[in-house]
Amino acid sequence: MAENEKGQEKTEEATPKKREDSRKQGQVPRSREFNTFFMMLASSVALIFMGGDLITGLLTVLSEGFQPTRAQIFEPKYMLEAFFESVIVALKFLAPFFILLVFVAMASSLTIGGWNFSMKAIQPKASKLNPGKGLKRIFGAKGLVELSKALAKFFVISIIAVLLLQGYADTLLSVGRQAIEPAIATIGTELVWFFFLLSLSLLIIAAADAPFQLWDSAKQIRMSKDEVKQEHKNQEGSPETRARVRQVQRELAMKRMMAEVPEADVIITNPTHYAVAVKYNQTDAGAPVVVAKGVDLVAEKIRLVAGEHKVPILSSPALARAIFYSTEIDEEIPAGLYMAVAKILAFIFQLRDKPGTDFSSPLNYEDDVPIPDDLRRDE
Repeated sequence: MAENEKGQEKTEEATPKKREDSRKQGQVPRSREFNTFFMMLASSVALIFMGGDLITGLLTVLSEGFQPTRAQIFEPKYMLEAFFESVIVALKFLAPFFILLVFVAMASSLTIGGWNFSMKAIQPKASKLNPGKGLKRIFGAKGLVELSKALAKFFVISIIAVLLLQGYADTLLSVGRQAIEPAIATIGTELVWFFFLLSLSLLIIAAADAPFQLWDSAKQIRMSKDEVKQEHKNQEGSPETRARVRQVQRELAMKRMMAEVPEADVIITNPTHYAVAVKYNQTDAGAPVVVAKGVDLVAEKIRLVAGEHKVPILSSPALARAIFYSTEIDEEIPAGLYMAVAKILAFIFQLRDKPGTDFSSPLNYEDDVPIPDDLRRDE
C-alpha cells in the first residue's frame, strides 16, 4: 500500500482537485502499447490502400535519379540539385502517409488520458540524474512490469508470426516460379497483409496494458485520509474563518434589509417578539411585498429604524406571526393573507390622509383580520 511522507497509507481515491493538479504536473495515464497498436494498425491499413501509389512514386524517384544524362554527370551542381529534387518528389508521395500517422498518434492520445500539455513535465529536474532513482526505476516493480510486457509482446508476435509463415508457406514458395515483376508484386502484397495481421496481434498486449495504466495512474495519485481532510479544509477554510464569513454575510444582509425599512408602508408587530415590514406599490399589479422581518433583537432594530423615519408601526400579533412564517424577504405575501393585509394598508392610508396624524408611536388595530387556519401561527 502506498504511503505518504508521514507514513500514512493512501487509501482514498483522488479528489477532483488532486486529479486536476496531477494533470497540470503531467501525471496522466498513458499506454505506449495502446498507441503503438493504433500506429501499427493505421500504418498497415494505409499500406493496403496506398502501398501501390507509394511504390510507384518511389520507383519513379529512383529511376529518374539513377538515369542522368552525360551532360548532367559532368555538372558539379547536378548531384545536390538532383538530391533535393528527389526528396521533394518523394515527400509528395509520402506526405499523405505521414499526415495520417500524425493524426492517428494525436487521436490515440484521447483514448487514454486525453490531450495534456504541461510545462512542469518538461522542466529539467536534478532528481532525474540520480543514478539511485534510475536503478530503482529499472529494477523496481514498474521496471519488472515493462520487462514482462516486452517479453509478452515478443512471444505473442513470435508465435503469431510463425503461424502466419506456415499459412503463407505455399504462396512464398510459388514466388520462385514467377517472373521478377509479378514475384515482387506478390511478395509486396503478402508482406502488407502479413504486417496487418501482426499489427492486430498487438491488440492482445494493448487490451491488457490500458486497464493496468489506468489503475496504476489512479493508484499513484491516491490520497491519505489526512490529505483529503486538509484539502477540504484549505478549500472551505477553517471553522473560525467560515464562521467569520457567515457573520459578515449576516451583517451585510442585515444592513441591506434595514436599508429597506424606511421605504416600507407599515411595520406589523407582535408587538415585541415579531416585526415584519410590508411595502405595497400601488402602481404595480402585484401583491404587497415583505421587505424586512425579524424576531426579538432584529424586530427591535426594525422598530427603531421605522420610528426614526416615521414609518407606521401597527400591532397585530396574529398577522405578524402569519406573515413572518409564510413569507421570505422580497417575496409577495400569500393569497390567503391578501384580505388581512389589505385592511391594514387601507387603515394606514386613511390615517395618512388625515392632517396631523402622528406615526411616532405604535398604532393599535382593533378590528379582527381574517387569517386562514393553515397560515395561523400561535405563540
